[in-house]
Amino acid sequence: MTAQKAVQIFENDMVVGSSGFTKAGDSKVVLEALAERAKNENLKITLMTGASLGHDTDGKLAEAGALKKRMPFQVDKVLRSKINSGEVLFIDQHLSESAELLHNKNLPPVDIAVIEVAFIDRDGSLVPTTSVGNSATFAELAEKVIIEINTAIPMDIYGIHDIYKAENYPYRNVIPIVAPWNKIGRKTIAIDPTKIVGIVFTDKQDSPADIAEPDPKTIAIANHILAFFENEVQLGHLTDRLLPIQAGIGKVANAVLTGFKDSNFYDLTMFSEVLQDSTFDLIDSGKLSFASASSITVSAACYDRVFGNLQNYREKIVLRPQNISNTPGLIRRLGIIAINTAIEFDIYGNVNSTHIGGTKIMNGIGGSGDFARNAYLSIFVAQSASKNNTISHVLPMVSHVDHTEHDVDILVTDIGLADLRGLAPRERAQKIIDNCVHPDFREELQSYFDRACERGGHTPHLLEEAFSWHLRLQQTGTMKK
Repeated sequence: MTAQKAVQIFENDMVVGSSGFTKAGDSKVVLEALAERAKNENLKITLMTGASLGHDTDGKLAEAGALKKRMPFQVDKVLRSKINSGEVLFIDQHLSESAELLHNKNLPPVDIAVIEVAFIDRDGSLVPTTSVGNSATFAELAEKVIIEINTAIPMDIYGIHDIYKAENYPYRNVIPIVAPWNKIGRKTIAIDPTKIVGIVFTDKQDSPADIAEPDPKTIAIANHILAFFENEVQLGHLTDRLLPIQAGIGKVANAVLTGFKDSNFYDLTMFSEVLQDSTFDLIDSGKLSFASASSITVSAACYDRVFGNLQNYREKIVLRPQNISNTPGLIRRLGIIAINTAIEFDIYGNVNSTHIGGTKIMNGIGGSGDFARNAYLSIFVAQSASKNNTISHVLPMVSHVDHTEHDVDILVTDIGLADLRGLAPRERAQKIIDNCVHPDFREELQSYFDRACERGGHTPHLLEEAFSWHLRLQQTGTMKK
């Protein structure tokens, strides 16, 4: 059927699950048609996905007033504005937890799922496209399912997916993955065909990732991290193969991963959420031997290289459901090195990765919390200062906490790197001030810390000044005195 006919199945106040993880494998036409229908009707849904959607779909739905509630992640500026104004409710979840909450019946049941597939296999099961996300859970639990068959995806994508379902509690067993390349499930998503109420054909590629060129700050951050790894090898803590790497999306992660091409490290592996341009650059260079994730999100130029030559990569990559790619037990078992981005962090190592000024959401926590708390090494990166150095990203106290000091091992800015392992709060603060703070803010931050120490406490603070930098920014447009 057409997308326009398919959206007539939706009713007001339904819970909708959609495929899609970081702009990959998302609904290309059904949700867009739903936005068009909502412009003229009182039609609001709760929308659950794997992560963010492409093709401005979130923005179109938000602008049309079609969203009552959204979870667990988003990156759209229109939707972000609606969330921060209170027009759309947003649940910011660890990406490993959405499927678990559905299986455990701690979220409302899914009325309709919209799932993009490359094709339907002979046994009636679904072959996903460029992501898995929460699609397997939606296919199992949704009352009705609409399939989008995307003919733009080559059929030889068959075989790169590993669809594994953990048992429900209290009968859950060990997930038998002991290396990133282990495949333990089936190649397709099983589904009861009686659930399928519509099939819509599309031929649209995923929205391309925006890959910014490395700049001096991101290059400096990458160099600090690579130098740290080299030192860890010299100390005998790691080998030249390191441990499986997880890297968040964005230019810093790409810069770090790209830096491996000219390093002494080899036979690297990834156990991450998203495979980006740098992943395939490293595979092509021979540095990366295998990469596991939940989606492939690449630029337009890289898209043709990957999907025009899938045979070259199919034995070196795997896409999994996100409650497997992000499951805490596997992250701990495999000894993941996690590299994620902070909006700001404070002198004790608490990290804010989601909110501006403590109140306005940016994107969401994504999978950073899944990895940070359970990683062998939890690394967070941020620029030391921005907006012509009027904003410091290292502060007396963060305005919102996503990752507590207990989950953070290493902090890195363009200024330097602070290894916080084995340090008490006062030691952590001095290490961060010495190594990570922009020179324009170091003296004032040192003064804050010294005066707080005079007052005393295990984690010394001046509560009357702790948010003074944020308040100064709101009132004057700069954190500088």
